[in-house]
Amino acid sequence: MRHFPIFMNLAGRRVIVSGAGECAVAKLRLLLKTEAHITVIGTKPHHEVLRWALSEKITYIDRPMKEGDALCAVLVYGANEDAVEDKRVTDLGRTAGALINIVDNLEDSQFITPAIVDRDPVTVAIGTEGAAPVLARKIKQQLEESLPEQLGVLARIGQAFRPVADQIPMGRRRRDFWSKFYFKRGPLALANGGKPAVEEELDALLNQTLSTAAENGRVWLMGAGPGDAELLTLKARNLLHEADVVIHDQLVSKPVLELARREAIVIETGKKGFGPSWKQDDINALMIKHAALGHHVVRLKSGDPVIYGRLDEEMDALTDAGIPFNIVPGITAASAAAASIGQSLTKRGRNSSLRILTGHDVDGFADHDWKELAKTGSTAVIYMGKRASAYLRGRLMMFGASESTPITIVENASRPDQRILSTTLLGLPDVISKADVDGPAVILLGLSPRAAMDEIETLEETELA
Repeated sequence: MRHFPIFMNLAGRRVIVSGAGECAVAKLRLLLKTEAHITVIGTKPHHEVLRWALSEKITYIDRPMKEGDALCAVLVYGANEDAVEDKRVTDLGRTAGALINIVDNLEDSQFITPAIVDRDPVTVAIGTEGAAPVLARKIKQQLEESLPEQLGVLARIGQAFRPVADQIPMGRRRRDFWSKFYFKRGPLALANGGKPAVEEELDALLNQTLSTAAENGRVWLMGAGPGDAELLTLKARNLLHEADVVIHDQLVSKPVLELARREAIVIETGKKGFGPSWKQDDINALMIKHAALGHHVVRLKSGDPVIYGRLDEEMDALTDAGIPFNIVPGITAASAAAASIGQSLTKRGRNSSLRILTGHDVDGFADHDWKELAKTGSTAVIYMGKRASAYLRGRLMMFGASESTPITIVENASRPDQRILSTTLLGLPDVISKADVDGPAVILLGLSPRAAMDEIETLEETELA
């Protein structure tokens, strides 16, 4: 991000626009929405500039800008449509201590003016770093259509009521109060009775909030999906946005975490196979601690929490501590991996059952019904199988599995750095070793990438020799 978005207070402060033609008018239409003292300096004024000057909305000086004109100004715009003149006047502005903007000159500007959706006092600013103005205009149009005109009215009424609402303790209770007002009760009252009805509704909502006991803390044991933020469920997105505390595994992707509320406490409780890890008891204690403080806690797990997520241990700990909880499922890596290679996990005439296995359990390499798994047509998804790959191959072949049984390893399923390795049961350990599979990976037993899936990168065993 080259340009950091901020909102600058222009109330009562000087803004200079050098240039009085059509280019300047475009900027002035935005600046006139502010409470700044605007001075336009330039020759050959556009008729709109003269009209605004006559109505005293701006001060107009009919000459080129000179030294001293920018004293005490906070912003200076170069809008002369002349590169040499714009450089001269913005140098004067910079010397005077103002921030400068040269219209259509991103490189020499200290700030840029975004596209704006105005629902005063609600303002949405849209910027593309100057790369795609057409895209900014399209986003502006979409936001204009989606944000109701009365939003600004509600915001002004709410702004005036904020000192009264400060009686509500800070935190979730106050946020819930304002959420109910802006998204439920306020719009209904405005539609039915205008401003007086809204003010009456605010008083009623405040009394109701103050007379109701504070809500207890709660934990959501929630699946983050395989990594692609667009695969997160709508319920999970909403809960992330509202959570006070997010406790997440190491495998949860950054784009998913970006959806958390900015004020939320976000804690990584890393669990990495054969590496440094948080103890499960410490994670349990952390959830209980924050929920006991009345927080809404999201315990965010990669994939689906009901599949190899140590869910029972966390539910037992919460139950013993008297903390209420909910389970929010997510898309597991098995589904994402199968989708990435264009295959279904079950198919008529091939397999009437599907096994989801782990390569490791608490005692080391996991044992399974190898005889069933070795049968032709068997399909299984193996989690945590990278280090157990030689063991898996040995067990399966010992019970009669063909060495040519198709195997697909999907690393970082659904993520931008996803890799798909296609091999056979015989080549499984060598492919994992030679390809240096380091990210989270699932092994698909009995499945090969569909030939028509030409959008994916597939590495064959022979390519790694």
